[in-house]
Amino acid sequence: MNSYPLISFITINYNALEDTCEFLKSARQLTYPNIELIVVDNGSSQDPESVLTTQFPFIHYIRSHVNLGFAAGNNLGIARAIGRYFFFLNNDTILFPDFLEPIVAFMELHPEVGMASPKVLYPDHKTIQYAGARSISPLTGRGNRLGLGDQDRGQYDFCTPTDLGHGAALIVPRKIVERIGPMPENYFLYYEEHDWCEQVKRAGFKMYYLGNSRVIHKEAMSTGGQQTPLKVYYMTRNRLLFMRRNSSGAPLLLGTFFFYFISTPKSLLKYLLNRRFDLIHSFLRGIWWNITTTTVK
Repeated sequence: MNSYPLISFITINYNALEDTCEFLKSARQLTYPNIELIVVDNGSSQDPESVLTTQFPFIHYIRSHVNLGFAAGNNLGIARAIGRYFFFLNNDTILFPDFLEPIVAFMELHPEVGMASPKVLYPDHKTIQYAGARSISPLTGRGNRLGLGDQDRGQYDFCTPTDLGHGAALIVPRKIVERIGPMPENYFLYYEEHDWCEQVKRAGFKMYYLGNSRVIHKEAMSTGGQQTPLKVYYMTRNRLLFMRRNSSGAPLLLGTFFFYFISTPKSLLKYLLNRRFDLIHSFLRGIWWNITTTTVK
């Protein structure tokens, strides 16, 4: 690579100091010579500034005294970043030393690309978590990750257009943010990066999967589908919100019908049989939010 444009890494810490430190240790080993590292603490119960800035004096530290959510926390980082590219990385990712060079080389050669994500592996380093994704269906409000659960044998080591990126590792040129705006803050948690991808595509740019690079994401294979009241509330709320923001006419009517008359009875019955009354409450709260919130654009 003849030039090394500045890359602004943005990561969020929320009561996960150990993960953030491990992420920063891996970032410190990168062979790419021109990055800035922005750490946003999103209202952790204890301010980790002294630990982080002592161990990693090269970071730019931002502290929010309240938890602003995933999008708004990242947007604090955007406001501070000065790079040509913004790279959003979960604080529970681990970076390989040479992972960045092929990504930047690709982005520099393809100005039509508005967002890209590398291959994402589980902590065992061999099971695939993401190798591209299909768009969220306007009928079901669900997407589909490609390669999920496959053993990595090099079969996804290619670069190709895809429908959705992975929020744990997403590179976005500054020009895209200047054109379409920062990450949408309506969601707080879940679906925000998917909505952002749809905005990028509507603006005429492409989304890419870059299989010539990889990162580790410490999402556990055994707990990826684990249900908590917080997760059920935001997944329900934001599934409907995404559909309302990105569909209209017949697709939105069909998707709404599917949700209320197929998905809702199925989910409520499952929670009832498992005696998860807390999840029933969270599910209904997510629906009620959409009923009482009329403005979603």
